[in-house]
Amino acid sequence: MKLTGLACSETRQERVLLSRCSCKTRVQVQESVRGKDVFVIQTVSKDVNTTIMEMLILVYACRTSCARSITGVLPYFPYSKQCKMRKRGSIVSKLIASMMCKAGLTHLITMDLHQKEIQGFFNIPVDNLRASPFLLQYIQEEIPDYRNAVIVAKSPASAKRAQSFAERLRLGIAVIHGEAQDAESDQVDGRHSPPTVKTSRAIHPSMDIPLLIPKEKPPITVVGDVGGRIAIIVDDIIDDVDSFVAAAETLKERGAYKIYVMATHGILSLDAPRFIEESAIDEVVVTNTIPHELQKLQCPKIKTVDISIILSEAIRRIHNGESMSYLFRNIGMDD
Repeated sequence: MKLTGLACSETRQERVLLSRCSCKTRVQVQESVRGKDVFVIQTVSKDVNTTIMEMLILVYACRTSCARSITGVLPYFPYSKQCKMRKRGSIVSKLIASMMCKAGLTHLITMDLHQKEIQGFFNIPVDNLRASPFLLQYIQEEIPDYRNAVIVAKSPASAKRAQSFAERLRLGIAVIHGEAQDAESDQVDGRHSPPTVKTSRAIHPSMDIPLLIPKEKPPITVVGDVGGRIAIIVDDIIDDVDSFVAAAETLKERGAYKIYVMATHGILSLDAPRFIEESAIDEVVVTNTIPHELQKLQCPKIKTVDISIILSEAIRRIHNGESMSYLFRNIGMDD
């Protein structure tokens, strides 16, 4: 199997032999990359772990072949949602970042990290490009009467992104509060050990650790007027569509007559296309950072926005030593 995602400083594609045997991956660079600028373009597939290992092995092969620089181009950074500590879990995105740096990456190009703080996990330059200009252009050109629209955040956590879109388009904003989420349970994570029952040898009462009031799911409410309007839900990742479908039903009940969902990364795993097709959502717009041709065949509501031009321009500018600020014109932290 030949992988044509390796470009050198002479603007041609080098040949790379990638083979798998007994669940193992082997990479052999078939032409010299000594002293050259190498760009490894890796798209995350459904088999995320295999994709990561292929990239790490390929980067390490280029490093040991004395490439001058190795730039990884990952339109979607895998494991980006696991960027915070959850009870006894781990910060997996930090581990992935360390592995990439250790393998030999000298630069990373990606798009719309789930949390901007992930850039701090790397000790190499990271260019976090934005897809918002392409999505905003789609709204203006492809959604009739978009002036009658309202930008919707399906949870308070998405409010900043929704506010940024609304300010760019000069539209109103609505926030859905009280979506159904599993409350974090403290009963099984060891926080109640030792037992809270006091004994005769208990410490002084003033030193007792106060317990937080457990979270309760509030009733779903929509902050903002969506009646008789087009509702545009914006987010960075759409994978499990249950929350989007529930948000669409809530907006439909509040009087929205057309509902769009816009996200940068369309993972759309499992039965997501079928759920979208059967839901109140009229259209789902995602970029091509992740391949989703099969999902589009299953659901005609899924539309694609091409963002390859900004990735190719980023590669050209890095190779020629030009400034990257042009690609971040009028881009804010919340975009």
